[in-house]
Amino acid sequence: MARLTVLSGPSGVGKGTVVGRVRELYPHIWVSVSATTRAMRPGETDGVEYYFVDRSEFERMVAAGELLEHAEYAGNLYGTPRRAVEEHLAAGQPALLEIELQGARQVRTSFADAFLVFLTPPSWAELERRLTGRGTEPAERVAARLARARVELAAESEFDAVVVNDDVGRAAAELVGLVEAVCQ
Repeated sequence: MARLTVLSGPSGVGKGTVVGRVRELYPHIWVSVSATTRAMRPGETDGVEYYFVDRSEFERMVAAGELLEHAEYAGNLYGTPRRAVEEHLAAGQPALLEIELQGARQVRTSFADAFLVFLTPPSWAELERRLTGRGTEPAERVAARLARARVELAAESEFDAVVVNDDVGRAAAELVGLVEAVCQ
């Protein structure tokens, strides 16, 4: 039986990097592509990392019930298109969502049997290094992300499992092991 697995954790913890490794090494696991209003970063492709939409299109999707979950984070909107998730689960394919804490809580409410995994950094200092090392945002935005990360890290106990991202390959393998275990 296929089950929905949700990966969440604070900004900068490496969710995107870990999910990228899952896509590369474990193609049998379907990874949902979220919609967002944030600007594309260098190296990103529309429809691969995200579906990049403007705010009015995102709001239309919310109003039409097309999103499984949605949240605002750092001034941008993020959401998971519902239809693709439901189709993959109905076809028996494991589905993985990479979303923020607010969205994970919404999924927990609407998909009671979803398996929630919290990705955590090996240390606070490492999380700070990752966020400041990106160089993609001004200092005040990084400070806001760090403040929010403190709150999000406190939510770890709401999750079914915790994976420490101290090594991307190991974290991806552990995540896949959890995805496959809940599908048994």
